[in-house]
Amino acid sequence: MKKYRFVLLAVLVLVFGGLTLLLWQPIMTFVSDPALLRDWVRGAGALGPLAFSVLNILQVIFAVIPGAPFEVAAGYVFGVIPGTLLCDATMTIGSVLVFLMVRRFGVKFVELFVPHEKLERLPVLSNTEQVQSVLFFIFLIPGTPKDMVTYLAGLTELPLLNWALICFVGRLPAVLLTTLSGSALGNARYGIVAAVAVIFA
Repeated sequence: MKKYRFVLLAVLVLVFGGLTLLLWQPIMTFVSDPALLRDWVRGAGALGPLAFSVLNILQVIFAVIPGAPFEVAAGYVFGVIPGTLLCDATMTIGSVLVFLMVRRFGVKFVELFVPHEKLERLPVLSNTEQVQSVLFFIFLIPGTPKDMVTYLAGLTELPLLNWALICFVGRLPAVLLTTLSGSALGNARYGIVAAVAVIFA
């Protein structure tokens, strides 16, 4: 069983690493140029939102890819409310997938992304009641490394449903503000963009 888990883990690492190398440049090109992404999504028809959703889920799984540009792009491409819901839902799906993979493969999987010495400094992970509050506030605060924290959450005793709710509800205010700035950027309403930047600061 241990040999099977090791082989499966090695395959996952190779797949994730290969996808990261393959998709890094296209993803960064899209999220750094929302107008290009909007044209591509519109040209793809019904597949556009689906493709964006897949990219957003991969962004969470890869962790090293920043999520904020996706949220700005979603507001620019889809508008505030649809962009917010799409981003929040797909990021939650990505977080749940990571959570389940950590539960399946354990700390060895997490150590691929988080140094072991950092894990030893996190006794809060052993307290289920405390960890729910800590994780929720981490997700609520803009700018925190939420995707990296997702790998740590799988090491706790937190129920899956609780984790999904923390991800969706906790992320919602920050995602809403970021997609609002993306929508305002697309409509040349730079005062709103500046106001959002001040709120985040």
